[in-house]
Amino acid sequence: MTRLPELNTTDAYSDQNSTNETQCINLNDWGWLTRHQPAYLFIITALGIVLNVFVLLVFCLHKKACTVAEIYLSNLAAADLLLVSCLPFWAVNISQGFNWPFGEALCKMVNAGMKMNAYCSIYFLVLVSMDRYVALVHPMSYGRMRRPKYAKLGCLLVWGLGLLLSASTLIFRAVKYFPEHNIRACTLLYPSQMVELVCDGMLITFSFIIPISIIAFCTITIIRALKKQSLARSKAQKSEQKATTLVLAVLVTFLICWVPFHFITVLDVLRKTNILVGCALERVLAVCDQIFVYLSIFNSVVNPILYVIIGKNFRKKVQEVCKQCGVSRETTASTRSDTSATLTTFT
Repeated sequence: MTRLPELNTTDAYSDQNSTNETQCINLNDWGWLTRHQPAYLFIITALGIVLNVFVLLVFCLHKKACTVAEIYLSNLAAADLLLVSCLPFWAVNISQGFNWPFGEALCKMVNAGMKMNAYCSIYFLVLVSMDRYVALVHPMSYGRMRRPKYAKLGCLLVWGLGLLLSASTLIFRAVKYFPEHNIRACTLLYPSQMVELVCDGMLITFSFIIPISIIAFCTITIIRALKKQSLARSKAQKSEQKATTLVLAVLVTFLICWVPFHFITVLDVLRKTNILVGCALERVLAVCDQIFVYLSIFNSVVNPILYVIIGKNFRKKVQEVCKQCGVSRETTASTRSDTSATLTTFT
């Protein structure tokens, strides 16, 4: 998540680049963004925090240990929670006409957190896809690899990878004063166009091409394996199939929300290298960029809803957690009653 509404300029080539973009895109034409998008971001924030916290509480409070797939999905919920927690800062920024009021440290941290979501989310889905692949295609050969301790280690590595790949945001994000607009904007200040293209190329390669290739291979193989399996399945196989149905739904939704964002990123890189030129193209890309960014953000709200609608095992966990809480309250009330009766007897 790198291109929320902002003024993209660079130090080394800012004069030429700013002049070209100013001729094609006028910040005053973005009034619709200033009026409507903050409300959208606050709604997504509220829904995202409530729903993802709910998912994490269910996984954490359930008496049984999480399965490998649930460990990955809970970390995906944590990544989505990280994203939606950063959105209010951008909502305020947009409502104030892109005038960043929170200082440079938060400018770096908020955007690095959002970029970590872009990387971590897709790689948690890679881990989920690989887990389903092993469970359904090679259950005997590599079944021992599907252990919670390995899943936790994989999640730790993904968080580390996300932080590493977000380092460019921590380095190049800064607050800069734009006298032509009379604002201090939180923007990307690359030292050269080459550095900018390298960073965009890393985003496309590591958050789209590589993970999507792995997910596509695993998904196609999983679907073929499901078709080949006989109707008479064991209880364990049926449980794996239910988990796989949920995973496939999450994957499809992720692709619907994120593929347009990455497609626009590719076109934007081609524009920056002058392979694609023209003011009409720049205006279309600018508008589509914002629309698809907010579509990708919406994915952080959809996942918890999918767990409830499609995830039978998740719904079962919710019921069991509610029963646990009910039993806990009854036990606490009974203990208090017994204590009160004991004190009354002795007095």
